[in-house]
Amino acid sequence: MTKSVNCGGVIIGGGAPVSIQSMTNVDTRDTKALVNQISELADCGCEIIRCAIPDIAAAESFGIARKQVKIPLVADIHFDYRLAIAAMEEGADKIRINPGNIGSIENVRKVVEKARERSIPIRVGVNSGSLNKGLIAKYGGVTAAALAESGVNTLKIIEDMDYDQIVVSIKSSNVKMNYDAHMLLKKMTEYPIHIGITESGTPRSGKIKSAIGIGSLLLDGVGDTIRVSLTDNPIEEVLFARKILETVGLKQKFIDVVSCPTCGRTEIDLISLANEAEDRLEKLAYERQRQGLKPIKVAVMGCVVNGPGESREADYGIAGGRGEGLIFSHGKILEKVPEDKLIDRLIEIIEQDK
Repeated sequence: MTKSVNCGGVIIGGGAPVSIQSMTNVDTRDTKALVNQISELADCGCEIIRCAIPDIAAAESFGIARKQVKIPLVADIHFDYRLAIAAMEEGADKIRINPGNIGSIENVRKVVEKARERSIPIRVGVNSGSLNKGLIAKYGGVTAAALAESGVNTLKIIEDMDYDQIVVSIKSSNVKMNYDAHMLLKKMTEYPIHIGITESGTPRSGKIKSAIGIGSLLLDGVGDTIRVSLTDNPIEEVLFARKILETVGLKQKFIDVVSCPTCGRTEIDLISLANEAEDRLEKLAYERQRQGLKPIKVAVMGCVVNGPGESREADYGIAGGRGEGLIFSHGKILEKVPEDKLIDRLIEIIEQDK
């Protein structure tokens, strides 16, 4: 078990539930846009949110936002140690730095002293694109061993300053290298580990990389907090991170959607219906969780061969016909609905289930 740190009330490590992170992509200096996006991310299940701090104006806007939202906020700092100090004075719950690009050891020490003064954890992070030349020369290139050693060396910089409120992150866009590096790292440190696949890409490829890369680590017991990195709206990062945690059994599914693969018997547009149902129920699932409602299972089936049977196992379900469908609950027919009204009616019925 890793050590634990407290990030604004969210415990990272120490056996605490794996938390979901994301990062805002609006201009941090635009306070209204920043607060709006933070609120949207929190509403869909994000538990820790990171914001880029490129200059002092961003740090000041970050401070205003900090006073308007409840979710823990992390200040992401590069190059200027003074911005890290300013962000902590503005109320950051955690800071993210790479000590190697902050400047001198004395500058890093000033950041650590401010963090100690306010009991603010520090996430130290390296990735395959930021390895120093010494490690690249030692290992003959960017390797898993080089990444793991870089992470431990980075931790030691802070640890040698007598501060242990640290989270470590080593990331690669290469899924196999990322996995191998973490298998080495877990034997080399007891600090909590932030995991993810860096620069994973567009949703199409990025979700595959993230599901395999993050999921495999979680199944091996590695990872205390996660961030899915996609070239997309950060809300999609949060929703997909939750799917990963649900799939590996680390979060309960509040709405479990099952659907058949379609066949020659299908006489409705099941593919569109199933995708629409999943998209809309995904957002409703978090609302049910927040309200303390029971988890439910929903079956979206293409015909009457498997539909009724699946619906007996499900809290709610659809069995398609020709241009219409039956809505079931625990195998009992509730009503017959035209195809173009099926999902709307299904959602209405589920929303009434309190």
